Amino acid sequence: MDSTITAAARALAAGDPLGALNRIALRDDAPALALRGIAMAQLGDLVRAKALVRRAARAFGPKEAVARARCVVAEAEISLVSRDLGWSVKALDAARATLEEHGDRVNAAHARYLEVRRLLLVGRLDEAERTLAELDPGPFPAASRAAHELVVAGIAIRRLRTKTALAALARAKRAARHACIPALTAEIENASLVLKRPAARLIASGEERLLLLEEVEALQASKALVVDACRLIVRDPCRMVSLARRPVLFALARALGEAWPGDVPRDTLVARAFGAKRADESHRARLRVEIGRLRSVLRTVAGVSATKRGFALAPRRAREVVVLARPVEEQHSAVLAFLADGESWSSSALALALGASQRTVQRALDSLAEARKVQSFGRGRALRWMTPPVLGFTTTLLLPAPLPSD
Repeated sequence: MDSTITAAARALAAGDPLGALNRIALRDDAPALALRGIAMAQLGDLVRAKALVRRAARAFGPKEAVARARCVVAEAEISLVSRDLGWSVKALDAARATLEEHGDRVNAAHARYLEVRRLLLVGRLDEAERTLAELDPGPFPAASRAAHELVVAGIAIRRLRTKTALAALARAKRAARHACIPALTAEIENASLVLKRPAARLIASGEERLLLLEEVEALQASKALVVDACRLIVRDPCRMVSLARRPVLFALARALGEAWPGDVPRDTLVARAFGAKRADESHRARLRVEIGRLRSVLRTVAGVSATKRGFALAPRRAREVVVLARPVEEQHSAVLAFLADGESWSSSALALALGASQRTVQRALDSLAEARKVQSFGRGRALRWMTPPVLGFTTTLLLPAPLPSD
């Protein structure tokens, strides 16, 4: 590799894409194309960056397997940043194996981190933890150690482990200072803000207040019966019941939880569970059936008793009943939560992250676009959606996560 390419690579490693481009902007050989692609990615032009990296991969000869593998890793990272989660995991794994075989352990580890970050985005926390456990960040450069700790913090936030997240972010800050990369430091600072913003809303005895993440963690460990509208579960200190696939039952449980220790009129329950403006005999008959099902499902954590005007929730072991909701609730709030991270998402990536069909997500995006809550740019397969973050609130990966491990 010539001195110009070496100087450009060092500039990119130090977070100086303009300095790198000043050296190689007019060159079209394979190493220069790869470095130009990385520089454009650091500058935010992800479409051009991906095109340049692909050109570089094709330009490298058949004997330059390591260089081609590095281009695959770079393209995967660009796809991850642009929230295009449909990239080939097999191709990335093959590139990682090639890098390990040729002794490039730093870039092989970087490929692993990209895999973990993708798993984290789509909510597969157990797999992300297992993959991360295979990596020892000790021998790696400071930038790689910072990336490792960012992933540790991301998993800890999803698991509601604030002490672990704080410790990981502190280690990430120290590593970023040693790396002297301003963009990396800014990313860590932005991640730290998640712990300082309201993460959920507590509804208890007719009153509401916002909670930080550490307060949500404390609530989950308390002796209260928690009706969790973020994960669609009902839990007490000993047991947890998932109602994620029973929306009508959860709507009833939430209405009863919000009214505790009082009861809820039958007409109100009909409106909350079935969306009916006026309750007739068919609605009341259906309500009796659904209340019977709710009693059966919640029998280990709470009872549902009939009153003169409706029904009331009676916890088995807990001292009180509280409802945990998202800070902001509106139609298509799950889609807005992912878009609120400030990144641009494709509809296919949103569908993968939400576990919904792409058609359902597209309808939600069209509705939000009509209300001017989201905006799109690009065309065809390059179409992306984004929205400015909701100021003062935790974004994206806080509570729309899989059930916590017990």
